[in-house]
Amino acid sequence: MPQTDSPLQSYYAARAPEYDAIYLKPERQPDLRAIEAWLPPLFAGARVLELACGTGHWTQFIAPVAAHVVAIDAAPETLRIARSRVPASTVDFRTGDAYAPPTDASGFDAAFAGFWFSHVPRARWREFVQGLHAVLHPGARVVLLDNLWVAGSSTPIAEQDDAGDTFQMRQLADGTRHRVLKNFPTEGELHALVSDSGHAATFTTWRHYWAFDYRVGAPGAARR
Repeated sequence: MPQTDSPLQSYYAARAPEYDAIYLKPERQPDLRAIEAWLPPLFAGARVLELACGTGHWTQFIAPVAAHVVAIDAAPETLRIARSRVPASTVDFRTGDAYAPPTDASGFDAAFAGFWFSHVPRARWREFVQGLHAVLHPGARVVLLDNLWVAGSSTPIAEQDDAGDTFQMRQLADGTRHRVLKNFPTEGELHALVSDSGHAATFTTWRHYWAFDYRVGAPGAARR
């Protein structure tokens, strides 16, 4: 979930009790089962930094196979749910900012961000990637997982600003409405973003989701 002190953080804090309802959409179940099987082997034995972990929905699949996970999120409301879902013995949950990843732990050799990148303003894409790479070992694996735009399943786009960022209007169970930044980057944009700082990039799609998997640094950089 978003990691800033903007209205986005307030929205996700308020949404915490109903956050996981998004994973119950019937049309998305085949994709979710496929991703749940696809994702964990990528992090087997790794020291993983998870950004914007939210309620720990994806942490619960990564933690059993990883050597260790540090999972950060800006909202205490979602972290409380995450801590109740995943044993503390396998994950170090922290309040934190995805634009300023923790540097006190030993270098990570993998990173994961699920449904966070779509909330990064286009003007901050490079800032986010550079900040993440700074706390990763050369050759570390990065996996970004997010939504594809699918008519009839995705929330409609309400507006687009001059920077190219797109926004949705979302309503919570309490009736409040929120303007939420939600971008849908293309495969080409993602490859271009890491063209000078990553390699071995692959773009995988399901009907409703995409994943971008790459290694930090130049080819031949040390890796686990």
